[in-house]
Amino acid sequence: MTEHSSSAPAPPRGRGAPTNPKGRFERLEIAYEPEPEEDEAWQPPRKIKTLLFKDTARRVVSFNDSPDVGLTASLNPYRGCEHGCIYCYARPTHEYLGLSAGLDFESKIFVKTDAPALLAETLRAPSWKPQTVAMSGVTDCYQPVERKLKLTRQCLEVLAEFRNPGTIITKSHLVTRDIDVLKKLAAIGAARVFVSITTLDAELARVLEPRASRPEMRLAAIRELTEAGIPAGVMMAPILPGLTDHEIPTLLERAAEAGAIAAGHTILRLPYGVKDLFQEWLEAHYPLRKEKVLSRIRDVRGGALNDSAFGTRMTGQGPYADTIHTLFAQSCKRLGLDRPLPRLSIAHFRRAQAKQLSLF
Repeated sequence: MTEHSSSAPAPPRGRGAPTNPKGRFERLEIAYEPEPEEDEAWQPPRKIKTLLFKDTARRVVSFNDSPDVGLTASLNPYRGCEHGCIYCYARPTHEYLGLSAGLDFESKIFVKTDAPALLAETLRAPSWKPQTVAMSGVTDCYQPVERKLKLTRQCLEVLAEFRNPGTIITKSHLVTRDIDVLKKLAAIGAARVFVSITTLDAELARVLEPRASRPEMRLAAIRELTEAGIPAGVMMAPILPGLTDHEIPTLLERAAEAGAIAAGHTILRLPYGVKDLFQEWLEAHYPLRKEKVLSRIRDVRGGALNDSAFGTRMTGQGPYADTIHTLFAQSCKRLGLDRPLPRLSIAHFRRAQAKQLSLF
């Protein structure tokens, strides 16, 4: 349960980050000072509205050659993520926009309204080599605004039209809305969904990932996807040393019961300003466990709170990291979640023609 013995300010209602520090590229910072008659220091408003901005990106599929990522091509319809997961490694990407990795990241969302058209343009190009497109490689493609805008659904429809394989990682039950499209891809071996579940503790999840689906709803998503014939797995990503690692066996058991066919995991890393935000979050919600958790993170990160080196940034290193990996591997083996997954098929890919406007 959340601890309440700290005097540190809690995040605004429904948000993950307690503060909104300036980006690391910014030279100026806005300082809020209390009025002379106020006794307490300024606090951010208790409720922060989500603002949407149009992202005029000229391409929507990104490529990477990182050895830590299993897929080369990825698509993210949104920049920033309203789920507000305090540990999110993508938070510093907002600093490239002149914004904060804190509250800005989860309340100022940039929307790639042309994402479906740009995806179709990419797949139609003669230079496109059929390959799996990963959705949510950075931010969650099923964050709350997707319920209204349906950009992810439209991108899935494009993948289905071209019969190009796609894979999704999400923390949202909203993915089940698109089972009809996913079934078309799954029928030709071209779809896979991983549902990310970090904890089964509803109270911890509420403050850790304030606007993501509850753990029980994520388990329900695995069940509904599996029953529809869509291969679904579970990602325990990230595992938070000293906070959620003890849940590994039980969480995997619940996922297997829901029908998960595979499981994956990463260990928490805290790049750039995320390390400060996470420490503020611990002080606000778990002050009595703060030093233990930070010590455990340092145990798996070579004495630091982050390790950006390829090969270890997702897994950590050292005896405590080895203990986590061993527990995870043994639990997967016991539950049958360690079987290798077949590659998604590109055999049915077709280069669909551009749709013509009717004259009538």
